[in-house]
Amino acid sequence: MNQTIELLHTRRSVRAADIIEPGPNEQELDAILKAGLRVPDHGKCFPWRILVLGKEAQRTLGEVLATRFATLHPDANEKQIAFERARPSRAPTLLCIVNTLNPEKPHIPEYEQHLSAGALCQNILVATHALGYVGQWLTEWPAYDEAVKMHLDIAPEDRIAGFMYIGSVDTPPMDRARPEWDEIVHKKP
Repeated sequence: MNQTIELLHTRRSVRAADIIEPGPNEQELDAILKAGLRVPDHGKCFPWRILVLGKEAQRTLGEVLATRFATLHPDANEKQIAFERARPSRAPTLLCIVNTLNPEKPHIPEYEQHLSAGALCQNILVATHALGYVGQWLTEWPAYDEAVKMHLDIAPEDRIAGFMYIGSVDTPPMDRARPEWDEIVHKKP
């Protein structure tokens, strides 16, 4: 079977909590990001930004998440707050993908610009897998929180398409249940 098809057939998300060191080095990460940018983009809108959050940025984001979570949930216990503080550091590499609609191209449907951001996330996952790493694309509550966006210098009108956790795993992931072919694929003669 073709190597690319085999790669796509074996790509599997791994829970961020199960991702360990090492993460990709700078050259590998650049290759992953370059592959990420090779997505469909009607009208060359470039409706995305990629924030690469290093260890210090992960730590400060964790402090923001802990404080924000405690504010939103005054009854939260220390274990819950500690979890939020550690959330951005669950994997060696953390990316934040920002969907930035292009106001200079109003003739390009917003929906297509959102799809392009999703395609970028998928390409990042596939490129991560191709280099022998694992990843998980998550949103969770921080992606929808205005204080988190403000901390990351994301404009109010922009969206976080996802946080991409990348690293290694000590046990190969098991495949998960997939949809029944006949329930999804409908061939019309």
